Amino acid sequence: MNLYLGDHYMKTRHLLSGLAVAAMLVQPSIALSRSMEASPAPLYPVAPYIVDKGVESVYPSVAGQFLVFGQRSKGDEYTVNRVSKSSPSSSRYQLKPLAKIDNMRFGVAIKDGSIGYVSNRVGPTSAWMWQGKGDGQVAIGSLATFRGGLAPYNLNASSDGKVWCFDTTFEKQRYNQMLNEFSHFPHHELVGQQWRTYDSDNFRIKTGYLATKAGKKNKFDAPVLYVFSRQNSQLVMVPNAFDGAVSPDGKSVAFVRETNGNYDIWMQDVDGSDLVQLTNSEYGDFEPAWSSDGKMLLFVSNRDSGGDVHKTSIYMLEISSNRETRLTNSPKATDGGPAWLDSNSIVFHSNRSLTNANGGTSSDWNIWKLDIK
Repeated sequence: MNLYLGDHYMKTRHLLSGLAVAAMLVQPSIALSRSMEASPAPLYPVAPYIVDKGVESVYPSVAGQFLVFGQRSKGDEYTVNRVSKSSPSSSRYQLKPLAKIDNMRFGVAIKDGSIGYVSNRVGPTSAWMWQGKGDGQVAIGSLATFRGGLAPYNLNASSDGKVWCFDTTFEKQRYNQMLNEFSHFPHHELVGQQWRTYDSDNFRIKTGYLATKAGKKNKFDAPVLYVFSRQNSQLVMVPNAFDGAVSPDGKSVAFVRETNGNYDIWMQDVDGSDLVQLTNSEYGDFEPAWSSDGKMLLFVSNRDSGGDVHKTSIYMLEISSNRETRLTNSPKATDGGPAWLDSNSIVFHSNRSLTNANGGTSSDWNIWKLDIK
């Protein structure tokens, strides 16, 4: 072989080998860079709070020293659970169905330890309360005189249990569908996205969804919100409202109102006066939750995902200034059901991955904790 060609061959070989090694070194860097882009750092520290293998845990509710949440087992049994918010892994009280046809959902915490919930044990769904001791279950209000029975959804209450609210529909076909859905268990997705109950494009599982954006027509009639006082039995109806949340002092109620496909958070006094719009996004804002001092609201929105039904985050609203703060920012997860654990932290349910909290998802709903301060 010509010495020049041989030397050139060896140099070329070494050069190609060097390039190959360099490429091998660069590839992990590119992958890491892409991973970092796909998994942004969380805005605030977030960690699993309640994880029970084999069940889905959703919609935490906090009052006093108690945290209440709903669970669905893989065998499709619903239960409502109460734990100490300071030690959620310690002793647990569980409300179990009283019969095979008894489905229990929408658990609500009361500061004295009582638990509110919705059940279908006596026919159409109705709201009940376990009073924190014994086995007695008290009906929150007699609903049989209204349309032969309502189908209460999204039960909520003031922290002392004196004022309650729930939403329902007057649309006969949708009313029957909701009763059937309550009895036959919703799809996994819908377990953690109750707001979809009243959206004609999103109320059932399918392969693709339109963005929840202003201008999209909702074929369902608007639901109504009922606010009920256990002290004087006063029942106030708020039209075109759902996802109600009663303020800690029982004087105000925050709720979701849909207008031409757009969902925003509104607020008014429980007597029906002083209506105020709190959020104004072209996408969907849902599931408001009051802070214990009544100054702040948490809510869920898909505003930063372009209205994607499956990609929702938690936000915080200061009512006096109308200042909004985004709290979670996973680009893939469905975050929902927020509640204030205390003035410095919140809890919410999510389908986040337990091993990649801000970048991956799982097939289970778990309760997560986020520290604001």
